Amino acid sequence: MLKGKDLISINDLSSQDVSGILSLATKVKKSPELYKDELRGKSLALIFQKPSSRTRVSFEVGMAQLGGHAIYLDETHIKFGSREAVKDIAATLSRYVNCIVARTFLNKDIEELAEHSTIPVINGLSDMFHPCQGLSDIFTITEKFKDPKKIKVVYIGDGNNVLHSLMHGVAKIGLDLTVASPKGYEPKKNIVNEAEKSVKITVLNDPLKAAEGADVIYTDVWVSMGQESERAKRLNAFKMFQIDSRLMSYAKPKCLVMHCLPAHRGEEITDSVIDSPNSIVFDQAENRLHVQKAILMLLLDK
Repeated sequence: MLKGKDLISINDLSSQDVSGILSLATKVKKSPELYKDELRGKSLALIFQKPSSRTRVSFEVGMAQLGGHAIYLDETHIKFGSREAVKDIAATLSRYVNCIVARTFLNKDIEELAEHSTIPVINGLSDMFHPCQGLSDIFTITEKFKDPKKIKVVYIGDGNNVLHSLMHGVAKIGLDLTVASPKGYEPKKNIVNEAEKSVKITVLNDPLKAAEGADVIYTDVWVSMGQESERAKRLNAFKMFQIDSRLMSYAKPKCLVMHCLPAHRGEEITDSVIDSPNSIVFDQAENRLHVQKAILMLLLDK
């Protein structure tokens, strides 16, 4: 049962929890009209330190489609720890709304928010995790392949929050993962270890070797929000990790391409690849809506 729980990391969920989310998301996607009143009278607060398009729009539209209401608060409205203590924000919003989605620079701020809230708190992205993205990613993979355990999924790029949640996600559905990152930019070892309790995570520094025989290749930006000062260094470190036609030639001919977006075209991925028939990046983006609707209903016991 997920009622009243927080979603800070996919690792906090059981495989049964994840299965329940994916199952409900499938039903919601197929017949959205059946759920149009599920959250009638419910309110959701979106607290965003970092701007977003997909996360904000998908949660706002999702709440509207479920009969509820979303309120957006950015840094001009709420400043964690400077304008007001996090625990005071948590206590106040708990009296007004039924659920909080927080998008913060630091994961510890979301943890503190959850600690002092009496309502569910959802991690909309932090420096460590992006669980809603990770759940949407595994939903997309299971949607495209009848038996995901028989395929090779490869992530090529920065060992960031998106990858951390992807590793936690594949671990919950028994899917091995191959990762290729430049030296010094690999995923955090403790998160690799957590995922490896259930599946095999192979971490390489050679993108071409990683791409061999791949059924799915996933990438993300090389320079994330807040890393602008590292841009030149990162572009140099990642220059051999671009998803282009040469790298794709090492994968299977029908290899699918994933990207959580926004994409920096010409950097981590070329136009020809992201616009190819094998690209499922917009299916992936759409699935954020369906998966998050399922999460909201389950956390609010609907």
